[in-house]
Amino acid sequence: MMTTADSGADSPDDAHRRPDGVSDATVEALGKLSEALEVVEHARGLLYGFHRLTGKADLALGEAVELMRAAGHTHIADRIDELIVGRNVIDGRWTFQIVEEYETNYYSAFVNEERAARQTLVEGKKHLFEAEMKEARRTNGMPHHEALPPDLWVG
Repeated sequence: MMTTADSGADSPDDAHRRPDGVSDATVEALGKLSEALEVVEHARGLLYGFHRLTGKADLALGEAVELMRAAGHTHIADRIDELIVGRNVIDGRWTFQIVEEYETNYYSAFVNEERAARQTLVEGKKHLFEAEMKEARRTNGMPHHEALPPDLWVG
């Protein structure tokens, strides 16, 4: 019976091995940069959630206004329709404009600089810090501790 150690599963792939001459300090710095980018990605997702929820609320508010009118409360419906429906969430901006400005002014610059740093320092390789952490923490030869998924095993 072939074990995972015999199958080639106990070595990381080339995409997750640091190039020759790259220091621990460089791998650590790129790992922290990657961590920061992951936080930015999370923030971006939350911003899209904010955008979607605000839009959904505005549409529901429009329905509430129509129901208020149908119930004979036109004064209240008119006031909400005039003051709140379609209102900017920040001066001059709906949420889509906030998302666009975030992506243009911050997100894309962050992604580009993270990519450029990896390209310059480690041939563009991603997640070297995490890959090395995996190697340090897993138990070679044990099931479910393989370096690679089975479809990438060499043997």
